[in-house]
Amino acid sequence: MSLKTIVFALFVLFTTNLQAEMGMVTGSDTGTYIQFGKDIAAISHHSGLNIKVKASKGSIDNIRRMSSKENAAFAIVQSDVLGFLSKSKESLFNQHAKRLRLIYPFYLEEVHLFARKEIKSLHDLQGKTVIVGPKSSGSNMTAWNILKMLNIEPAKRLNKQIDEGIAMVLSGTADAVFIVAGKPRNGFSNLFSTSKSSVKKLLQQVHFVPLDDPALFAEYEKSNLSDQDYSFIEGSIPTVAVKALLVSYDFSSGRSAYYKKRCHQLRTVSQVIRQNIATLRKDHHKKWNQVNLDGDMSGWPKDKCAHSHQPAPQKSQKIKQENKPSIILDIKCTLNRTC
Repeated sequence: MSLKTIVFALFVLFTTNLQAEMGMVTGSDTGTYIQFGKDIAAISHHSGLNIKVKASKGSIDNIRRMSSKENAAFAIVQSDVLGFLSKSKESLFNQHAKRLRLIYPFYLEEVHLFARKEIKSLHDLQGKTVIVGPKSSGSNMTAWNILKMLNIEPAKRLNKQIDEGIAMVLSGTADAVFIVAGKPRNGFSNLFSTSKSSVKKLLQQVHFVPLDDPALFAEYEKSNLSDQDYSFIEGSIPTVAVKALLVSYDFSSGRSAYYKKRCHQLRTVSQVIRQNIATLRKDHHKKWNQVNLDGDMSGWPKDKCAHSHQPAPQKSQKIKQENKPSIILDIKCTLNRTC
């Protein structure tokens, strides 16, 4: 066999494997989204699917990557991404929104608005300094969407990491921080159980702001933060929640061999998840126990590829920080239990 023949054979093998590989974009390296992706990849392997799970910066990053030339066939995003894209002034974002399709709803993630006590409601954020999270992150998207829905315009929106944002609120260099995370978020429990007197004193000046404006319920689910979630809360605080969703673009037209292949892969993924949901709940991430595959998600069109030949649904089951640098370090290490 000639060298040219061997090289050609290796090239064909390599490109065939690339075509069979199915990219899935998720979230941060340490988050729940990427673990869900790994769980799905593990159970799909025996069905002939080679799913490559990829970390990402968040929901908007996932949408961009699915629409690019990258191998990113499907993704986990927050449910409010559809409303965010639809409100965008960018025509490209509007096009993305029209193409998105729902494979399955997953679990709820609560919106935590952590703020100085003088912030009594969302409308008190008008003209204030607000941490909205890193660009392309889920928290950033939700913060922008909520503020847009209620026509609230902060003086400054800072794209800081969440732990830094919490530290800035505690130290008084910011008024509030938006955090989207399934309750309970360990960082808050760590923070409020600290023995550091310097941090304890600052905690007396902050709280979770109630999120109960009726306008929010058009895109968000009602939820609450209670003493069952965080021991330092008295009673219950109303909030709203987004749902983590498994989504793809619409490949149902079958207009090319690529579209047909993707449609078949999505159908297989959907069937594998449904057939193995009991195993996922028993042996994988604990958040699988909150998943109802047949949950209603109004406004989200279902993916025709994923839901073709499905069995009948089962009934559910820059601000300077030199003023208090040592305090901020104390807060950050307390959040992560590194001090």
